[in-house]
Amino acid sequence: MDVKNDGVLPEVKVKPWGEVNGEPVYLYRMVNSNGARMNVTNYGARVTSLRVPDDSGEMVDVVLGFDKLEKYVADNPYLGAIVGRYGNRISNGNFRLDGREFSLVCNDGDNHLHGGYRGFDRKIWRGEVVTTREDTAVKLRYLSRAGEEGYPGNLEVSVTYKLTNDNELVLNFEARTDEATIVNLTNHNYYNLNGMEDDVLDHVLTINADRFTPTDEESIPTGEVRPVEGTPMDFRSPTRIGQRIDDDYEQLKYGKGYDHNYVLTGGGTGMSLVGTVSSPETGIVMKVYTDQPGIQFYSGNYLDGSLTGKNGLRYEKRSAFCLETQGFPDSPNNPNFPSTVLRPGEEYGTSTVFDFSVG
Repeated sequence: MDVKNDGVLPEVKVKPWGEVNGEPVYLYRMVNSNGARMNVTNYGARVTSLRVPDDSGEMVDVVLGFDKLEKYVADNPYLGAIVGRYGNRISNGNFRLDGREFSLVCNDGDNHLHGGYRGFDRKIWRGEVVTTREDTAVKLRYLSRAGEEGYPGNLEVSVTYKLTNDNELVLNFEARTDEATIVNLTNHNYYNLNGMEDDVLDHVLTINADRFTPTDEESIPTGEVRPVEGTPMDFRSPTRIGQRIDDDYEQLKYGKGYDHNYVLTGGGTGMSLVGTVSSPETGIVMKVYTDQPGIQFYSGNYLDGSLTGKNGLRYEKRSAFCLETQGFPDSPNNPNFPSTVLRPGEEYGTSTVFDFSVG
């Protein structure tokens, strides 16, 4: 192995980080051979920090989070978490599967969002260090019992967080069920490539998608798949996030900015480059690769300064963005969307890579 940064070896250190409902919570501190660092906790399988080098070699923490466990236990907008059993929204909390009607917990007005009131972001996962000399990795497992938040089937789920020596954050998801169910897992990191010192409106974004799925006023997909051409939703060429965010366009008004699922070009057919974000200030470039059919771009519209994060920073409106690789929102109620059904004997497996460099 070509060891860099004065001989730093990849490693994971585990430390106790408190308790939730009497169950121990741990913080997994990962470092690669370049000195890039990531912290992950088994509470909600969350990324709490991710430090990568900028164009001057300084380490920048590029994800929003908190210094203390108590802040994650309190209400927060899924910072760094794995969300599920179904990421994003299901209209009215209802869906039909194999002729049966299922009613999920509605925690977003009349709709179901990110797995319900006590989704995967509120669970204690079992952690295991699986690092090698080449990569640092932690595997987190959770058993979601049948009936949890209204979902059918006992679902065994795992996510592996890997920090490679190429400064890649790799996420591998796996799931199995004993009864037909729906599954849509994603990571909810909030990114700011400037290190949270200001908003992300000057970040330059590219999304490899010709179409998106419009929503109604409650952020529920209408079922339409609309071309991005000629709209402020078009990020097929590098565009500042803030360039058209306040345009007079119905979709931007509904969510006070971007909060939409993009239909990825070639999505669902294997790993491919689906998006790129860069910061003119730090020179950090983040490339996103996935095998998923969609990606949710959220521009941090509902951050309002009420959350105080690391180093006493307040997380203000549009101080971060999310790029959540996923199946489509409300897919169970839209037969024209890619299926998110998982059946006994099948294996759910998806991967996403966030590649950090400077340029």
